[in-house]
Amino acid sequence: MTQELTQNRITDLFTRKSERLLNVYFTAGFPALNDTVSILRGLQAAGVDIVEIGMPYSDPVADGETIQQSNEKALENGMSLKTLFAQLADCRKGTDGDPVTVPILLMGYINPVLQYGVEKFCQKCQEVGVDGVILPDLPLDLFLDDYAPIFNEYGILNVNLITPQTSEARIRHIDKESDGFIYMVSSASITGSVKGVSDTMQAYFERIAAMNLRNPRLIGFGINNHETFDTASNYANGAIVGSAFIRHLSEKGTSAESIQAFVQTIRA
Repeated sequence: MTQELTQNRITDLFTRKSERLLNVYFTAGFPALNDTVSILRGLQAAGVDIVEIGMPYSDPVADGETIQQSNEKALENGMSLKTLFAQLADCRKGTDGDPVTVPILLMGYINPVLQYGVEKFCQKCQEVGVDGVILPDLPLDLFLDDYAPIFNEYGILNVNLITPQTSEARIRHIDKESDGFIYMVSSASITGSVKGVSDTMQAYFERIAAMNLRNPRLIGFGINNHETFDTASNYANGAIVGSAFIRHLSEKGTSAESIQAFVQTIRA
């Protein structure tokens, strides 16, 4: 592990707190183009542990209708990587409001990152205070062969995903090569499509917990209320909420009070 990674806000978080961590996802530039930083600050004020910001993409294959529609709206609003980095440029400094101290992940797909330039992307992440990325369509082996040295140079974590179909050998390999945490996809589905925790999902959670992996784990896909958050937290270090929060933003707005109310429904 590089010196940069040891100072990463995500790894620091997991050394301080290991239970009931809440990671909330929202799409940059949704509902309105300039909502990104105010939502980020609202989530921090509400006590969220990690904020995951979606980089809008025209073909988000792992995502369900809710997040797909938020991607489409954000792109219509004019969101791009360049714009997102500009929006985040001063959030850590607090020059236009309270400084953002919560760990930040960017979640999206590899094609826009390649178009932007991988090294330039990592450099900008470091510059604006992004701590890591989740790129579901970037295979781990390709990352290790082609991009790991660049990510390490700039102290940016690459968070890897596992699913119920991932073999034990593959999970062990991912665990060995990961830093920060492992994203446990709860089921073989798209985001926003899972209702409740099935017996099959629970068996999967128990199987992974029994593996005693080196890295902490957060469970995502289908975490949408207090009950599912509690269940996930019983088998991992916490959970990731995405589609439910996007729907909340659409229906209830982006005020700090509205965001606080949503987070309370998950954690209450």
